[in-house]
Amino acid sequence: MTVYHFIGIKGSGMSALAQILHDMGFTVQGSDVKKHFFTQDALEKAGIPIYPFNKENIKTGMIAIAGNAFPDTHEEIEEALKIGIPVIRYHHFIGDFIENFTSIAVTGAHGKTSTTGLLAHVLEAAKPVSYLIGDGTGKGNKEAEFFVFEACEYRRHFLAYKPDYCIMTNIDFDHPDYYANIDDVFSAFQELALQVKKGIIACGDDENLQKIQAKVPVLYYGFGEENDFQARNVEKTTEGTRFDVFVRNNFYSSFFIPTFGDHNVLNALAVITFCDYENIDVEIVKKQLATFHGVKRRFTEKRAGSQILVDDYAHHPREILATIDAARQKYPGKKIVAVFQPHTYTRTQALFDEFVESLRKADHVFLCEIFGSARENHGKLSIKDLNAAIEGSQILDEKDPSPLAEFGDSVILFMGAGDIQKYQEAYENYLAEKGILTTASTTE
Repeated sequence: MTVYHFIGIKGSGMSALAQILHDMGFTVQGSDVKKHFFTQDALEKAGIPIYPFNKENIKTGMIAIAGNAFPDTHEEIEEALKIGIPVIRYHHFIGDFIENFTSIAVTGAHGKTSTTGLLAHVLEAAKPVSYLIGDGTGKGNKEAEFFVFEACEYRRHFLAYKPDYCIMTNIDFDHPDYYANIDDVFSAFQELALQVKKGIIACGDDENLQKIQAKVPVLYYGFGEENDFQARNVEKTTEGTRFDVFVRNNFYSSFFIPTFGDHNVLNALAVITFCDYENIDVEIVKKQLATFHGVKRRFTEKRAGSQILVDDYAHHPREILATIDAARQKYPGKKIVAVFQPHTYTRTQALFDEFVESLRKADHVFLCEIFGSARENHGKLSIKDLNAAIEGSQILDEKDPSPLAEFGDSVILFMGAGDIQKYQEAYENYLAEKGILTTASTTE
């Protein structure tokens, strides 16, 4: 019996893939660092063993799936190669795996995870589906016709995929430790577009995506009139967002989503466009859109007295703007307080001015120490540089989060892709000691 051993199983994609193989009846285990990550909770619930990294974990008869964060010199990878068992990198495994299904890759600089989660939620009500979401959620179905998965552009890993369909949400400059500039990013997306087999669903409001060349039909969605699928008559409320969809200027249907901000309308439009192309009943689509409340770490809320605490993965200026926009729509009477932890020194430096501009949209800003990565743990600038550029901002000490308590009747946005959760946890512990926070339940 083959055992799939995941080297770095707590990674979001790795965790999701492990769950998929487990659901499909394969024997799965993995290893990682001892530190707790939210992605391991689903693994533990499924009874998938997680071991500390150790070359002794590697045994004959296994197939090793290696996370991309770990070099070939990692002790478990070296041991696997030494004893002659297959070592397959995560993205290469996915590239082979998707050939068993009608595959839909979801990619873009922003919105990948939410759109993948939404598409999986909608399709699941119509046909058997397996899915891999970038928040660590994975589900395998032995009868699956569709495989919905998040495709990351980092280091051009998504070029390992030849999907049937591809949803492209946007093209933006990110990962400056790898990509030279926006043209370099575009070239990667262009190369992926030429590998798609059946069709591309792309946001036509994105100037770069308008330039994409493909061998298959490209359907555009967005707010602009030139799009094939256009959102009109958008009505934003504190309950969610209503909008009409027109297909090539002909009324199609009306939809409601219980989420906030223009970015969530675009995510929904992408899903609506794909489902129409695949002849999914529009009534199923409407019902499913109205019952989707988001994915992990995307505007995840808790109530604490008069404050709303929000955990969000936003780590790029455009994502910060989208999160602030969503908070203002849902809580129009409250002040917005941003607690931001920059993720990587290269990104902070490359997009410094954009970070300053986006964070200024909040009513008050707290900054946390820059979170490095396995690839880089120091840089030329520090959090003090960002602090100096944002007038009135403060640096938040994890050991003393009490300044946040001064902002009553506010939405506190904890934003970042590192370990921003520890700042929120410290604040929640502080509030618990004061008798203010008594529950950890989400508001949705």
